[in-house]
Amino acid sequence: MSPEARTTRARQVSGASVLVGAALVVAFLTVGAVGDWSFVLSFRGDKLITIALVACAVPLSTVLFHTMSDNRILTPSIMGFDALFVLIQTAGVFLLGSARVAQFDPRLVFAAELGAMTLFSLALYRLLFTRIARSLELLLLVGVICGVLFRSLAGLLQRLIDPGEFLVLQDRVFASFSGASGTDQVWAAMLILGAGVWCRVRLPALDALMLGRNGAIAVGVDHRRLTFETFVVVTLLVAASTALVGPITFFGLLVANLAYRVLPGAPHRMIVPLAILFGFILLAGAQVVLERLLGFTGTVGMVVEFVGGILFILLLIGRR
Repeated sequence: MSPEARTTRARQVSGASVLVGAALVVAFLTVGAVGDWSFVLSFRGDKLITIALVACAVPLSTVLFHTMSDNRILTPSIMGFDALFVLIQTAGVFLLGSARVAQFDPRLVFAAELGAMTLFSLALYRLLFTRIARSLELLLLVGVICGVLFRSLAGLLQRLIDPGEFLVLQDRVFASFSGASGTDQVWAAMLILGAGVWCRVRLPALDALMLGRNGAIAVGVDHRRLTFETFVVVTLLVAASTALVGPITFFGLLVANLAYRVLPGAPHRMIVPLAILFGFILLAGAQVVLERLLGFTGTVGMVVEFVGGILFILLLIGRR
């Protein structure tokens, strides 16, 4: 596809996506609304803000992670963020009980979860990438092993806790867009805005990073420094979205590969906004269909994980 044709398609698809997103916002706020409109709009508006934040954080982090790892099948969750989140929630309920955990200030819980996931990833990066092997592949492999370890420990604790406590725990570990507080949204928005500003400044270098290590160095990019910066930004984005709503493993993989398919070979300035638009349409549309039209009580995260898991399998089969 020529650059001119790619630009034209990007404008057409982005314009159509904006219109669809605006229609979904109106439908989300108004369909099935009864009673006091001020309460309805406030309640649904808070959930819509959370959806928008996640739709910005997860696709951006996934696209950056694909650029850094030079692999479009992997997701940032491979580093074990979602498993660490589940382990933190499980350990809290196991040690303190669900009633005691529910009494904690949500702002402190959000900060603790964000800090734990960020410190884990940065410590892993500093130990492996800068001191031992300087191998991104080894870093990802150890991240997978840590994720398996965290899941195993969480599974063990879940088998030991009371069944009633386990039911409460299940509500805490599944992705939900209705539990985020205003303070959590503000902190997450600040992190996402900072990541967006960094991405905007570093767009040329990120495009060069797609050439691989040798290609990026050949055009004058400090590959090691840019890789570290990208890793930090991805870590903060994934930690913020996971602490905000819970783990959504395959959501970023789904919307990012959809953007790659629509605009093959496009630079980051086209791919990132399109992936974010697709992410918002997917989350808001699924929320409208499940909650407003079908009346289901299940979470959107479960549906997204199911569809994303199928896509992941198809990508593995396609690339052997």
